[in-house]
Amino acid sequence: MRTDLSCRQLTDVVVIIPAFNEAESLPLVLKDLPPVGRVVVVDNASTDDTAQIGRKMGAHVVHESRRGYGAACLAGIQDIRKAVLDRSFPQPVVVAFLDADYSDRPELLYTLVEPILTGQEDLVLGSRIRGERELGAMPLQSIWGNWLACFLMRWLWKANFTDLGPFRAIRYESLQLLNMQDQSFGWTIEMQIKAMRAGLRIREIPIPYRCRIGTSKISGTISGSLKAGYRILLTILKYRCHEHQGASSTISQV
Repeated sequence: MRTDLSCRQLTDVVVIIPAFNEAESLPLVLKDLPPVGRVVVVDNASTDDTAQIGRKMGAHVVHESRRGYGAACLAGIQDIRKAVLDRSFPQPVVVAFLDADYSDRPELLYTLVEPILTGQEDLVLGSRIRGERELGAMPLQSIWGNWLACFLMRWLWKANFTDLGPFRAIRYESLQLLNMQDQSFGWTIEMQIKAMRAGLRIREIPIPYRCRIGTSKISGTISGSLKAGYRILLTILKYRCHEHQGASSTISQV
């Protein structure tokens, strides 16, 4: 399935792909990704050929020795910021994130970035829960964890999220405003909580999701699932305890 990209060029979009030992799947991700302004592959201390493959296929490769999904995303953002300040790359309009394991559908990037490029939204989230999923693509513990996190955000902040999915796009200026900090599994929920509290225009759309290539470092193991769940709950507690009165967001679903 491919989205017609002829109606808008994606030169104003930068894509960040955190990757830890994804040499097998990364070529497929990069192959299906439509042409954009820049693709940043963040090699998160891989021990395989992830970095070499990313570079060979034309991606800009950044190395981050600190293990953690959030650490990799932060390294990608810092690389964009540095390039903009150095004037070696123009400031993007949109920054998108997707996984390197080929579970997301890179060819659907335009579906996420279009509402931002046209000025309708500031943050667009791809919902695996609302989309069609291959059997086994999301283990039971992952579905349960997403439900619990979204339930807590709905209870505490009246946020109408259904997923913490990694496939997302955000206006670059809005991303700078959020001042992201989490270096681990709490990255995605930190972004959603901060975006909501900042009054950003948020949209959630259903996206298809397939079984990843290889074993998940998070949901594929009991210890990974427990660590992720702990970090997510800790992030919710952190921002609830430091709650300040702020603007309310509109979270729409299509």
